[in-house]
Amino acid sequence: MRSENEALAEWIEGIAKKFIDESPENTLKNDANEKAWDEPLIGFSNGSDPLYQFYKESIGEHYLSPAEIFNHAFPAAETKSEQLTVISWILPQTKATRTEHRKRQVVTERWARSKIYGEEVSLKLGRHLISALDEAGYKAVAPATSPLWNYIPPFQISKIPTASNWSERHAAYAAGLGTFGLCDGLITSAGKAMRCGSVIAQIQINPSPRPYADHHAYCLFYAEGTCGKCIERCPAGAISKEGHDKAKCGQYLFQVERQYIKDHYGLEGYACGLCQTGVPCESGIPVRR
Repeated sequence: MRSENEALAEWIEGIAKKFIDESPENTLKNDANEKAWDEPLIGFSNGSDPLYQFYKESIGEHYLSPAEIFNHAFPAAETKSEQLTVISWILPQTKATRTEHRKRQVVTERWARSKIYGEEVSLKLGRHLISALDEAGYKAVAPATSPLWNYIPPFQISKIPTASNWSERHAAYAAGLGTFGLCDGLITSAGKAMRCGSVIAQIQINPSPRPYADHHAYCLFYAEGTCGKCIERCPAGAISKEGHDKAKCGQYLFQVERQYIKDHYGLEGYACGLCQTGVPCESGIPVRR
């Protein structure tokens, strides 16, 4: 017999999967009205997980904890960290988008649309989950739409070159959904070609198991010293054996890819993602030797 905790987890997972499977909002907004994302992966972490304090210490004091974001949205609640659950999701790229992108050395239209319009889908999924939780009597907030969310320019108050004050990938890592690769992308059971999001809710759900102890566990380069395919795939030369140069990557995105997307596809926005396709971790966790 399922516990109430397990039932809540399945209920939330069902809401998310039904939205992505059935909602007309899940669209690339192209002529064929293709879906932006395949079936999502869902994971849970507790607001008091020590990882969130570790993120604040290693990224910078500007980095927000789940409780800081939640209590800003609901100040009267005075909610403690352990009373919160961070609901994380992974939205995998469709096979059509991955296949097309894998064959190219420049950003494809499907991929550009998945970044521009697909991010809208993720935000709408967050609002949909918040609405369902609210109807059931649970308060919730999406960090991505919180007025606290901010992007910190290089080296202002962050210990790393560029950083936002909430990371969807780091929340997903805490929820057992994946580990980081050489290019900083999150390698999940559905692969690295994906986007992710989260909602923080005042609800008690057991944290998802983390089947890894190392934040690079699924990356063949770190695990075995092999692969490095993402180095070859990066048109900006922003990935090397030393890791991911965020400044060089960002410069290429904003100065080159943004203009390419506008000139070739008539879209306003930026995207690249070549390091997420044509690599062993494109659509799953790569097999070690």
